[in-house]
Amino acid sequence: MPKRPIEEADATADSTVAKDVALSKLKRRKTKDNPSAQNGVSDEAKKKLSKEERRVLSKAKKTKENGIAAAVEGTETKDVDGSDASSEKAAAKAARKAEKARLKALEKSDSAKKNGTHPKFVEKANGVSANGGDIQKATPSHSNYTEDPALTTLPQSDIDTFLSSNFIAIDDPKSTSKPLRPITDFAYLRTTSSAERAPFASFKTPTPIQAAAWPFLFSGRDVIGVAETGSGKTLAFGIPCIRYINSCPSLQKFRDGSKARAVIVSPTRELAVQIHEQIVQLATPAGLQAACVYGGVPKDPQRLALKAAHIVVATPGRLNDLINEGVADLSGVGYLVLDEADRMLDKGFEEEIRKIISTTPSTEKGRQTLMFTATWPQSVRELAATFMTQPVKIAIGDNPTGELRANTRIVQRVEVVDPRGKESRLLQLIKQYQSGKAKDDRILVFCLYKKEATRVEGFLRTQGLRVAGIHGDLSQHQRQTSLDAFKSGKVPLLVATDVAARGLDIPAVKLVLNVTFPLTVEDYVHRIGRTGRAGKEGLAVTLFTEHDKAQSGALINVLKAANQPVPDELLRFGTTVKKKGHDAYGAFYKDADSTKAATKIKFDD
Repeated sequence: MPKRPIEEADATADSTVAKDVALSKLKRRKTKDNPSAQNGVSDEAKKKLSKEERRVLSKAKKTKENGIAAAVEGTETKDVDGSDASSEKAAAKAARKAEKARLKALEKSDSAKKNGTHPKFVEKANGVSANGGDIQKATPSHSNYTEDPALTTLPQSDIDTFLSSNFIAIDDPKSTSKPLRPITDFAYLRTTSSAERAPFASFKTPTPIQAAAWPFLFSGRDVIGVAETGSGKTLAFGIPCIRYINSCPSLQKFRDGSKARAVIVSPTRELAVQIHEQIVQLATPAGLQAACVYGGVPKDPQRLALKAAHIVVATPGRLNDLINEGVADLSGVGYLVLDEADRMLDKGFEEEIRKIISTTPSTEKGRQTLMFTATWPQSVRELAATFMTQPVKIAIGDNPTGELRANTRIVQRVEVVDPRGKESRLLQLIKQYQSGKAKDDRILVFCLYKKEATRVEGFLRTQGLRVAGIHGDLSQHQRQTSLDAFKSGKVPLLVATDVAARGLDIPAVKLVLNVTFPLTVEDYVHRIGRTGRAGKEGLAVTLFTEHDKAQSGALINVLKAANQPVPDELLRFGTTVKKKGHDAYGAFYKDADSTKAATKIKFDD
């Protein structure tokens, strides 16, 4: 490689020195004008900036210095002697460009703050500050319960008597020496709101599930309620729901219609509609709005209702559809209720339920989760273990294990009849129980198949009886019209299939008639549970034929568990209980408890 001439090397060295002198001179001049300023920010203000903002300023500073250096370099090529005037002019121009770049970077950082994408605010959303410490969560606190002094002063013996007489079993993994006392009287609710007390005008005292659950729900705890249908569960979770939303500090922006704060999921359309009706009675006086979302009807009205809804009552399928469309936003939900959880799992909604829960904030970010169920099978336990944090389990009734049992207030009668004589016997029973003053008593007639329900409804209508029907072949409007007519008493007879077995909540049903026995004994218990609600007595009459003998053993067990008489004709079919099989694995499938630790098997040598 040829060596450079001495003159060329000297010129290069002189240009380097000139560049450094120009750069140093410009820096000194800017520092002299503002000694405490660095990139437009004082040292004191710089200390208050976040880590991300300091990084942006440092980057801008480097950009400015590089710009000045580039300007000096460019000047040098034109004037090797390095005139101060031309160098400083070019350097000043480069500095202005660097300043614009710095301001643009800061503006971008401010925009990220507003959108919540700035690392500082992303850390806040996750509950961690920029320096790694915990910060207060954006979600409101659930724990705002203070026990009424009058309740506190009650003798412990009175509390124990209330719990034992109502068969209330409370299992709290966080149990303390002073557990929360049940709210045994409406006066202990500590509220002056007439709107909150209005739903209880017709009740003397809270139901057992309400009394036991309210203190824990007001305290923000996750709760599992195992109670029979018709035990007042809707108001048990409805009152704490309204209180929670009213406690939200940012409620005003949600009143402008951005996203929901509470979601209640139920298995059937009818049940969703009825829950919505009761929630509206609580929400309207509080200035809140509730939307009801279910299948079988157009989506557009539901999309519109969701925009302004603080509370969403929904069935799993339709809610998932709207979530996938981006219409239902559950990112602000802090109160989640799974009603009739066992029924939803029976209907195969587990995947939909898990998807819904995954779109809500986690329990660590403040979500309160409630699960109400009539039974406590292994599938429900596993779901609770997945999405709930140290939940309080409250079991109502003399069945703390949550095994399938019929309501003991319901008188059960089973008549073994000839299959060809069922309709004539049905007509006799209706005339017997709707005679005289009881002519307008509501009677619910259950059939197994849709065509059977249509035939029975037509048969009763030809006999001059006022009757309506509800089954899967009817549109949602037709089903709701029939249900409303039955509720109002305009039509005292309603013929239904099992689609309505868990969805009807009508306290005035005097009699349930099973024309055909259902496919499972679980459905039988849910059918007869439509009577004897809200603490009242009920009657259920079942017409049993030889075609149903495979269910005789299971039915006999249900009757015995409820201390009901077992007719000899039924015993003749046998007491063997058919083993419940799995859809995929057959009769030998065992639903084992996955939460238990595995045991090691050792073999002898």
